[in-house]
Amino acid sequence: MVSVSSIQPRFISTLIGDCCFIQPSHSLHRLFRCNPGNKHVSMQYSRRFSGLTDLLFNRRNIDELPNTKRKRLRPGEISPPRPVPEHIQRPPYVKSRKPPGIGSGFEVHDRKGIEKMRASGRLAAQVLQHAGTLVQPGTMTDEIDQAVHQMIIDNGAYPSPLGYGGFPKSVCTSVNECICHGIPDSRPLEDGDIINIDVTVYLDGYHGDTSATFFVGNVDEEAKNLVKVTKGCLDKAISICAPGVEFNKIGKIIHDLADKHRYGVVEQFVGHGVGRAFHSDPVILHYRNNSRGQMVLNQTFTIEPMLTIGSIDGVMWDDNWTVVTEDASLSAQFEHTILITQDGAEILTQC
Repeated sequence: MVSVSSIQPRFISTLIGDCCFIQPSHSLHRLFRCNPGNKHVSMQYSRRFSGLTDLLFNRRNIDELPNTKRKRLRPGEISPPRPVPEHIQRPPYVKSRKPPGIGSGFEVHDRKGIEKMRASGRLAAQVLQHAGTLVQPGTMTDEIDQAVHQMIIDNGAYPSPLGYGGFPKSVCTSVNECICHGIPDSRPLEDGDIINIDVTVYLDGYHGDTSATFFVGNVDEEAKNLVKVTKGCLDKAISICAPGVEFNKIGKIIHDLADKHRYGVVEQFVGHGVGRAFHSDPVILHYRNNSRGQMVLNQTFTIEPMLTIGSIDGVMWDDNWTVVTEDASLSAQFEHTILITQDGAEILTQC
């Protein structure tokens, strides 16, 4: 078992949406309330990302980006949250309406739990695959949310992001410079965009979490290579996972490959344990680190590297969710939920 206090003192992890956000420990008192003996850490949102917030998002006339036809991402209109039938089981954080915390302890499963994890992971993968077929110029990300929402509830599951800490939609759609947690809205996708779609489903008491980055129409070689390398980082990281392997090996192999291609590795957001809880220990760092801890048999967690062409620093929009690179450079992400087996790792979120 790993407690919250086992995370290295120089880091804290704040869950925002469906991955974790890391801040330096000097702002710990502003982000957390921690009661002695409590197994959960409650979250207080922080808007400390960059002094460029006003420059980037309040001066609406600054839309053009240098050396590209792409324009800076702007928010569209957000439709109301979509209803979920009453008979569908909700995660505890939806009913309680309390800010979710980080579950302490690893997600380690018995045979029955493993089968449920396989079922939730499989459904998440199928939903993501379907969402990917909708990606084309002119499609609004809100339309992707509608399709994802409907497919999840049609299969008797709950869309995990919906209502998590106040998140208003059923999927995250992160376009171009958006690092993560983009809220689906009325903005149509444009030819040359890239979009990460992050799907999590809650089925029979277990979460399955996955994401992928898709091309919209004709994408330039710079974007294609970023996406290719990001996927390679995830694949290489999964290939080394097995019982007894140190978690910090994940960060090293991802960072080494990113460095080879001169890409940045986002450090603010991390992977996490997943299963009965949406987010739990361990915290999976995607960059070089000296954190302690080893993988154990029948454990489930996510690996979800985010790479950038330029700055790795993020700026949060006024919606308190959407995080974009401060220089508006492209960002890509891939994610799988994996199960540690005797022979290595089983990818649970694939069709």
